[in-house]
Amino acid sequence: MNLSDLQRKDIVNILDGKRLGRIVDAEIDEGGTIIHFVIEPKRFFKLFHIRDDVLITFKQIKKIGEDVILVEFSVNEF
Repeated sequence: MNLSDLQRKDIVNILDGKRLGRIVDAEIDEGGTIIHFVIEPKRFFKLFHIRDDVLITFKQIKKIGEDVILVEFSVNEF
């Protein structure tokens, strides 16, 4: 699966069912391993300036489906 395939999917939090946004980038270490995905947050988060972007690690990804990626993301992680 390519990064571009993942970028087309919505990111949904399994803890509350809310859509977090979409993958816009990935941070990769010097060895070529993905550290985390950068999620462009929904407009709600931008209005309140909670954070410019959301970072999701592989540990937080629970399921990658055809249309969505299910993640376990606590609001405290913002």
